[in-house]
Amino acid sequence: MRLSQRLGAEFLGTFWLVFGGCGSAVLAAAFPEVGIGLLGVSLAFGLTVLTMAYAFGHISGGHFNPAVTVGLWLGKRLPARDVAPYIVTQVVAGIAAAALLLLVANGSPDYSLADNGLAANGYGENSPGGYGLGSALVIELLLTLFFLLIILGATDRRAPKGFGPLAIGLALTLIHLISIPVTNTSVNPARSSGPALFVDGALGQLWLFWLAPLVGAVIAGAAYRFITGETGQEAIAGSAQDVPASDVSIGDLPVAAEDRGPAPGSSDR
Repeated sequence: MRLSQRLGAEFLGTFWLVFGGCGSAVLAAAFPEVGIGLLGVSLAFGLTVLTMAYAFGHISGGHFNPAVTVGLWLGKRLPARDVAPYIVTQVVAGIAAAALLLLVANGSPDYSLADNGLAANGYGENSPGGYGLGSALVIELLLTLFFLLIILGATDRRAPKGFGPLAIGLALTLIHLISIPVTNTSVNPARSSGPALFVDGALGQLWLFWLAPLVGAVIAGAAYRFITGETGQEAIAGSAQDVPASDVSIGDLPVAAEDRGPAPGSSDR
């Protein structure tokens, strides 16, 4: 698969995540009488990842998140040459999604960016629950770490096939249920970067929503091989689609023949 095709898939998937997740918070969470609330917003974020992982996982690997890209690179699932293009594409998609969401929200006479926000992440006075910097740092690092461990495990060749995106989407739902009151939930620097460009005070706190997820991803990516004994050399597509003989990592990272083992479904000859 050409890099341009994979970047296109990453753009669409990240756009959908930010527009769908943040859009549910801005447009639907507090809608009079039938608002979806915290539970609905959490589910919306999980559904965006679940649907896009099934739709585009077989094309790009379904990262949609710079922290995921870094974690999968360290987990030997992505070649180093693809890391920067993936991250740049994800951030651009997040900004585009936030800009279009703001355009839609401004169509309501009851909407005010200053009062209603754009689902930006924050701590201190920008935290939904007033949580401080320390709490925000710990929760974002810890939840990103577990998110990456779930992704690496669910897309391992030894994991049950066909359920990877489901596990990942449910994990993101759980993460939001835990941490929306603390930081509005990031675990994704691209998701944080889009709204931060438009909301007063959010840009100055954006550093934390890059630092904590990336540190969590680095720990998870480096630890996965130690915890499990080896990496599963199978693309995320192998758990999202029925892809015959998919025995290479996300991004077609070359793997030594002795490390691959037999292709799924093959027999020794």
